[in-house]
Amino acid sequence: MWSVIYVGLVAFAVWQFLPRRDDQARHDRLAVPATLSLLLNAAWILSVQFGFLWLSEPIIVALLGVLAWAFVVLRRTRPSGRVEAVVTDGTFGLYLGWVCVATAANTAAVLTAAGFRGFGLGQDVWGVAVAAVAGLVGVLVGVTGRGRIAPALSLGWGLAWVAVARLDGPLVSVPTALTALVAVAAVLVVTVVARARAGWTAGSAAPRTA
Repeated sequence: MWSVIYVGLVAFAVWQFLPRRDDQARHDRLAVPATLSLLLNAAWILSVQFGFLWLSEPIIVALLGVLAWAFVVLRRTRPSGRVEAVVTDGTFGLYLGWVCVATAANTAAVLTAAGFRGFGLGQDVWGVAVAAVAGLVGVLVGVTGRGRIAPALSLGWGLAWVAVARLDGPLVSVPTALTALVAVAAVLVVTVVARARAGWTAGSAAPRTA
């Protein structure tokens, strides 16, 4: 998924150099959170690769906050057409959904490295809780985003792989896997319903394709 997101970010960067259209004001509002997201993403990668896990946590939390900011900007403005919707809304939607899952995974890694043992509750309890919270976040994004597809796809993809890893891996946890699968279904269903209620063809000049 990171590869898809990075391709989208390259397309978004190229879009900025094209002759200005009627989406200029929209992209001006998006400029700060988009730039911050790139800087924070690079900082997060470097902190993890150099073994500074304790530093990676506030960075990825900040990245999640910045992407939520970008999501709000995109939700409150309309794309100029289908191509711009895919390049901009699609890219940052996938980005947001994937970082939601990455934040949960990063938090778990940081706590484990710090010696956290879960107050004796066991990995199943914590796994179920994390998967449930990620699902609730996805449902919230689906509702507030009025059925934006991209965040649901990437978040659902990430949760699906959590389920696969907990069914066939070194840390098998059937309760966690089942919760993750239920969360995927909930996110997708709520997103589809929210999109249907908002109107599948709302704004022909500014289609909600992402």
